[in-house]
Amino acid sequence: MKPNIVFVFADQLRASSLGFVGEEAVITPNIDALAKRGAVFTTAVSATPICGPYRGSLLTGRSAVSTGLVLNDIPLSAESNTIGKTLKGEGYRTAYIGKWHLDGPDRLAPVPKERRQGFDLWAAANFEHNYRRSKYFDDLDQPKVWTGFDAEAQTDRAIEFLNDSERGDPFCLFLSWGPPHNPYRMVPQSYLDMYEPEALTPRPNCPDMPREDLWGYYAQTSFLDTLLGRIIKTIDDLGLFDRTILVFTSDHGDMHGSHGVYKKQWPWEESIRVPFVVSYPPAIAAGSRFQFPISVVDIMPTLLGLAGIRVPDSVEGVDLSPCIGGRRADPPSSVLLMNPCPSTVIDPRGEDIYPTFQGRRMEYRGVRTSRHTYVRTLEGPWLLYDNVDDPYQLENLIDDPSRRSLREECDFLMRGHMERIGDELAPREFYYAKFGLEVNQRGQIKNIVQNSYPDG
Repeated sequence: MKPNIVFVFADQLRASSLGFVGEEAVITPNIDALAKRGAVFTTAVSATPICGPYRGSLLTGRSAVSTGLVLNDIPLSAESNTIGKTLKGEGYRTAYIGKWHLDGPDRLAPVPKERRQGFDLWAAANFEHNYRRSKYFDDLDQPKVWTGFDAEAQTDRAIEFLNDSERGDPFCLFLSWGPPHNPYRMVPQSYLDMYEPEALTPRPNCPDMPREDLWGYYAQTSFLDTLLGRIIKTIDDLGLFDRTILVFTSDHGDMHGSHGVYKKQWPWEESIRVPFVVSYPPAIAAGSRFQFPISVVDIMPTLLGLAGIRVPDSVEGVDLSPCIGGRRADPPSSVLLMNPCPSTVIDPRGEDIYPTFQGRRMEYRGVRTSRHTYVRTLEGPWLLYDNVDDPYQLENLIDDPSRRSLREECDFLMRGHMERIGDELAPREFYYAKFGLEVNQRGQIKNIVQNSYPDG
């Protein structure tokens, strides 16, 4: 019998902000326990670290420049080959609960059934970050409001779906939480009480840590940890743990002042590196640690590979299931990083700081290997880090003569990835024209209809 798939992901949770990683003092006992029961990808990468582009790549296994989702608020084509459609075609019951952010600039509108990409049970909003009064639409496009904090109510709905498993059909559940995305302190008080803002320790690469924001960020992360614990307990109680591929991850990270910048779209670890914990006892040894990189485009083919389902020809990512299961020992050595269409940088006080950091938030391409990060902009090579010797990326080696061959090797890997998908490092205006995009002065899609929390 085909395995079930439960894919749980947070919004804007960086890999370093989890207890088992050991870099920051965040309380996440359930995620830590899952990491022991399953496997951890230590180099999981959000190839285009912003919500909409990531989500399009997640569902299709294709890069942002292939889906056309080079910015937030661009609709994913209804003709796309997606994991939801693929699994539905294999007899799976499919469900999507939470934040979608793949249906265009009207963030408040329902997502029509024909654009739900193969997911039948539906309890989702195109965009919503008002965690205390969060709106969504059900299967029949009826507007609803989650009771209480939305992540908790969404977890309740996910558990209802899991409990409805007596039919025996395999199922696929995607649960997409809004936290720990800003507004950071919109979280139950009991989780804020777990941390003392003045006691928080800044990362060595963080010259100006926003303590109040990080306080809420950690509290939201611990809140999600509790909710994931409920999901795991339900799967255990139903006797489905050994028959379920369970993933916990995030769409991208959050800089929180590291390297002097905020939020996402940056190529540093706090922005691109996300948690990726996966459990499937028949194929994955408990306590495994995989150092080789995995990109968002690899997730769809890898899940299908673990389930024994053929990967669609449209997929650009790599099925890593043979490497996970020990049948192969030749995973890709690198994954592609990209930011085709950077948007304006907003600091925590809501002020535009564009273009005060190294000129501006730049178009870039690069690679992340198990050890190194290399990034090139339109102006030439920009960043080169040894993430083993320098985990906080304090020393940029790009101009070090002794690293010239390494820089050339990384550039060669980057260009190979780009060539395979027909990509080129071009100014953002090239992609605006290519995909027929109209943008405002902040580099966002024009005419966004939004709630009170505009950042995606």
